Amino acid sequence: MSKTPEAVFQRLVEAQVGRPLMSVGRMFGAPVLKVQGKVFAMLVKGRLVVKLPRPRVDDLIASRLGEPFDPGHGKPSKEWVAVEATASNRWRRLLDEAREFVAPIG
Repeated sequence: MSKTPEAVFQRLVEAQVGRPLMSVGRMFGAPVLKVQGKVFAMLVKGRLVVKLPRPRVDDLIASRLGEPFDPGHGKPSKEWVAVEATASNRWRRLLDEAREFVAPIG
């Protein structure tokens, strides 16, 4: 079984798509996951990029589990963090956090 970042992300996408209000698309030329039409995760250059509250993004960066994500504007996005494939064992949890942040249940 392939463990490339693309394969790991694809398996996570397949697990998410069956949930209510979930869809897939493209942004910045990358595959993305959406909930209620809002992007919460994408794969960019082999890294998982997720939308999280700024304090959580700051924590992930400070702990070196994540890096600031710059969508090409020359300035990192405050609520987006990129996580290397070497930490792909954490990707599912981060996807769940991002989905809940973008579209809270309840």
